[in-house]
Amino acid sequence: MKIALVAQHATPALCATAHQAAGDLRIRELGQSLAAKGHHVTLYAHRPDPGLSRDAALSSGTEPSGGSEPTAGFRTEYIGQAATRDDAELLARVPEFAAQLRERWERDRPDVVHAFRWTSGLAALAAARDLGLPVVQSFGSLGIAERRHHLIPDSAAARRVRLESAIGRGVSAAIAANSQEQADLARMGVSRRSITVIPCGIDTGEFTPEGPTARRGDRPRLVSVTDLDSYDELANLLRALSRVPGAELVVAGGPPHAELAEDPAHRKLASLATALGVADRVMFAGKVDRGALPALLRSADVLVSTAEYDPAGTVVLEAMACGTPVVATPVGGQLDAVVDGTTGVLAEPGRPGSLAQRIRRLLGHPMLLEAFSVAAADRVRSRYSRDRIADEILAVYDGIRDIAPLAA
Repeated sequence: MKIALVAQHATPALCATAHQAAGDLRIRELGQSLAAKGHHVTLYAHRPDPGLSRDAALSSGTEPSGGSEPTAGFRTEYIGQAATRDDAELLARVPEFAAQLRERWERDRPDVVHAFRWTSGLAALAAARDLGLPVVQSFGSLGIAERRHHLIPDSAAARRVRLESAIGRGVSAAIAANSQEQADLARMGVSRRSITVIPCGIDTGEFTPEGPTARRGDRPRLVSVTDLDSYDELANLLRALSRVPGAELVVAGGPPHAELAEDPAHRKLASLATALGVADRVMFAGKVDRGALPALLRSADVLVSTAEYDPAGTVVLEAMACGTPVVATPVGGQLDAVVDGTTGVLAEPGRPGSLAQRIRRLLGHPMLLEAFSVAAADRVRSRYSRDRIADEILAVYDGIRDIAPLAA
């Protein structure tokens, strides 16, 4: 099967947050997984650098997302202007991007088109409309959800929700990242029959209970992997830590460790830790490279996520894959991933006292931690492996290959 992945926005070098970079990486990894199953996959994105050729193989040193060896059957084609993360600018570029997609697909027709994020969906539908190509849409994050969590202004959300609703009704199939997104899409008027919930996939060969473990002392260790700009979420975690005597907290995220002293978000959090009397039990690790993340997760007794919005729940899944029990908020992908009382514990956001109570209970019962560890790793291997996720996406492709997209 010839598969076209459309990610107008995707350039990790421009990502403002670690979550955005992780999302771009997941698109690349999906393309590699599909190619490994014998399909021909082309990823279309804005060029990350004006000097980079339009047609570039995905390989270490030439692909800005970095990382792995080239995968046979998977290539990246850069088109249009230099990439941007700004939604307004991406929207303005949709007509040009769509025209160039159509030009390429007229010469080399794919069997199915899979768009990621809403502006890519608009471009894919416009390019595919007269060619009779089926289009699959993954939103990644919906405007209606971001408005609910006060992440975007109402004015921007209103236009985006309207367009996302049109995209959802116009594509052949929509893939929701979690059950909450499925419900949101249905409320937006997208037919439930066209929505399939497929979570993000985890590399269960890289994130596994076996392997090196980061150095640690005798204290019970909590780990949080998040952007330091998420002040309220981390402030609640620091307040919870003040009620968990003897435990240490490692916060991974933000700029490299050498640059933390100059980072305003770090200074604000460090000041709060001092005021709470936990500064000697908090370690700000700064940015942790992907290669070092599994070892850090294995070193934790508990991974704590206080995210108020996380569609994919990637960090929670990666921790679970490493056999690390989690305490997480019941939002987005985290709600689907964590079986409360079996692979970890769910804790309502914004309640540090309740969060501390759950952490103390886990740390005080080593046998419970061990049982959660085994169950967490087993759940990710059985439900969230990249191989299984690729098979589920291929099943969606096979189900709609004869369905032409409607006009958005």
